[in-house]
Amino acid sequence: MRSRLLQASVAVPFVLFAIACGSSSTNSGFGDGTGPGSSGDNASGGGNNLGSSGNTPPPEGSSECQKMDFVFVVDDSGSMGEEQSNLASNFPSFVKVLDEYKTKSGAKLDYRIAVTTTGRDVAYTIKPPIAGFPPMNQSEKGDNGAFRNTKSCNVTRRWIERTDTKPADTFACLAKVGTKGPSVEMPLESLKLALNDRVADGTNAGFLRDDALLAVVILSDEDDCSRKDNNFEIEDDSCDKVAQVPVADYASMLDTVAKGKGRWATAVIAGAGPGKCTSSFGDAIEATRLRSFVGLAGKNGTFSSICEGDLTKSLKQALETFDGACKSFPGPK
Repeated sequence: MRSRLLQASVAVPFVLFAIACGSSSTNSGFGDGTGPGSSGDNASGGGNNLGSSGNTPPPEGSSECQKMDFVFVVDDSGSMGEEQSNLASNFPSFVKVLDEYKTKSGAKLDYRIAVTTTGRDVAYTIKPPIAGFPPMNQSEKGDNGAFRNTKSCNVTRRWIERTDTKPADTFACLAKVGTKGPSVEMPLESLKLALNDRVADGTNAGFLRDDALLAVVILSDEDDCSRKDNNFEIEDDSCDKVAQVPVADYASMLDTVAKGKGRWATAVIAGAGPGKCTSSFGDAIEATRLRSFVGLAGKNGTFSSICEGDLTKSLKQALETFDGACKSFPGPK
């Protein structure tokens, strides 16, 4: 991760997948026989391993998950190139799990996958920490929650479905969102824009299904800095905590969008802390707000460190959490 001041000084001259619902005899390409609490920095239990025997009955009142609507929110700021490449390289195995999975009834899993970024249109002023340097005015453009449909990825809509030709290749292509997005990362606000504003204006309309588990994966080397205002002032690498939207508001938003608690799940891959961590990807700031967001998801949330140096373990951990969420999916209302 580079500081916002450094990103600005360069610019001025110039946020799983796989889901496995129910039980199946199909083994995951990520599986190694370990449970979700055995690796990474898991914030919750999150279900059984993919390929389990399915002997554990689902909770009373739940029904087997048959569908999943999956949203990736990927950081597209200046320091994320290596992470995006590593994420994309894991997608063939990831989608393979999706394609091979079968529910208890023998049906194939009905999945959709969409990708957006952590940026929205934003204008702000950076107050340099070094005396004598003038404030730096920034105006940046983001995806504003729009699901990506880059022409070079040969997509015909703003999400991927299992019946598409080579969904893994398309997924990997869409995940390489670039590194020219806003340097004030707002993954939670971008998620809200994707599932509310961009659905309302027709951009992402048709993606969400009332009978599908909604799953969200956030990938970032910064903490969430979600706010709704513009023309604000920040110091280098800092967010104004007073102006930030409460994390609980975004959990409530997902409760509404997904038609109730227990009908959404999340996996966050970010800085685990305490403090800054370092890996072959670079540095990552401790993501305290994103960790709080995962906590609000309860057993349907998992947090893993982006500083593992390889996202294979984190994606496997996400798979296990979504598997558990599917087994506990509330029945029809």
